[in-house]
Amino acid sequence: MYKAVMAQRHTEVSPRVKARIAGVFYLLEGATSAFGAIYVVSKLTVTGNAEATAASVLAHQPLLWWGFAAALIAVACHIVYTVLFYELFKPVNRSISLIAASFSLVAIAIQGCASLFQVAPLLVLKDGGYLPAFKVEQLHALVLLFLTLDKQIFNIYLVFFGFWLVLTGYLIFRSVFMPRFLGVLVVLSGFSYFTLLSPPLANYLSPYYLAPDALGEPLLILWLLIVGVNAQRWKEQASAAGASLRT
Repeated sequence: MYKAVMAQRHTEVSPRVKARIAGVFYLLEGATSAFGAIYVVSKLTVTGNAEATAASVLAHQPLLWWGFAAALIAVACHIVYTVLFYELFKPVNRSISLIAASFSLVAIAIQGCASLFQVAPLLVLKDGGYLPAFKVEQLHALVLLFLTLDKQIFNIYLVFFGFWLVLTGYLIFRSVFMPRFLGVLVVLSGFSYFTLLSPPLANYLSPYYLAPDALGEPLLILWLLIVGVNAQRWKEQASAAGASLRT
């Protein structure tokens, strides 16, 4: 029995390693999402010009497919670090950590849905026996519509992601194994995305409303990659949380 317990302890991943792995996948998700869901869609969309947008899509088909692949990789990475963050912050408050993970999973589902609208323009322009039923102008309008919807859905994803950031920032602030100032910055990052609840306000304040996030998320990722968490304090908080559950 003793040997089995010791073997289990040796196979467990330390909280510091978990934090660094979470940082790696957080960074990968941000990079692939920025390329696939933001850069590619923005590059191919000609605002207010459906014909030019359709021509751009047809001229950059490989880029569109690479963007779609990157968006799917972002979804996969997002799932991984969501689970790792839940594990890391369970000792702080299990319920809030679970709620944060739930918000993140909803955001991930919306993120995956948005990626489908990236390839829809190619399906409209090139595939399907139903296409002769549409005029060329209508097909071009559909292409622009799908790419516009992609942007709008991605903004909805960012709102739910903002809820995750606020709750995660709170958990960081309440933890003893990460600095409190980092938690405050992450909470402010989350609040910056709430501006998207009012698109006119977001357009008016763009890009300044993202200023808190330009500091909060990069600093969180760097902290996870370089420092991780204080493993000893994490274990102490986990032990205290376990003891409180048993009483």
